[in-house]
Amino acid sequence: MREHHHQAPVKERPEEPEENPGATVLDDPRTRRWLWRGGVAVGAGAVVGLVAGWRLGLTLAVLVVIADIVRRSRTDSTVTAWQKSSAAERRTEKQLKSLQRNGYLVLHARAVPRDDEGVSDGRIDHLVIGPSGVYAIDSEKWDKRLPVRTMSHLKLFHGPFNKKDRLDEARWEAQMASNILGEEVGFDVPVQPSVAIYGPSIPWKVMRVRDVDVYAGNRARAYLRRRPKILTDGDVQRIFQAAEQALPPKYPD
Repeated sequence: MREHHHQAPVKERPEEPEENPGATVLDDPRTRRWLWRGGVAVGAGAVVGLVAGWRLGLTLAVLVVIADIVRRSRTDSTVTAWQKSSAAERRTEKQLKSLQRNGYLVLHARAVPRDDEGVSDGRIDHLVIGPSGVYAIDSEKWDKRLPVRTMSHLKLFHGPFNKKDRLDEARWEAQMASNILGEEVGFDVPVQPSVAIYGPSIPWKVMRVRDVDVYAGNRARAYLRRRPKILTDGDVQRIFQAAEQALPPKYPD
């Protein structure tokens, strides 16, 4: 039984002093970031300008700002909760963006129930809904020095390590999503689990191991596009709207 907690009586707050507009602006992380960029650029430009002339100093200052913008663009994600997302997740996210024009809709970092044994962390990295079906994609970065191999489509190894738990996790999360979405829309919604692996060479295009599709991470887009169409545009919209409501963000703002 869920516990119910009674809220304490609301107390009137003492009148707060008016906000300082300047302090409010400085509280904005974007403003602080641009001030930092400007400070570094001016400092670097001034040092070089004193030695090699103002033209070269100005050029260096501009290059410093551009380099910082490029660096941040490679680490930022459109998902607010993913400020510390892995490089593998960001690379898959970038591929999936380009599929929107083909009728695919994507939700990132969505929560599903955990299993009793603790195999799953209760998160689907990328839930993809499109003309070819619904997919739960997990992005993995593995040591590139160790080979990836399978055994009779039943076992997956990374070097000497059996990845059974990883496949079980992907399959559990997809099944939970399938159950929840089916209840919401009133018809069966199969969700295909898959693992996109970055790092080691994958000696196949797509391999189904223990009902989980396994492929090289840079093939995520091709993996989805080359499948036959099984959902109408109306089905895609209906399932997507159900997923937004029934599968909440794993890390809410």
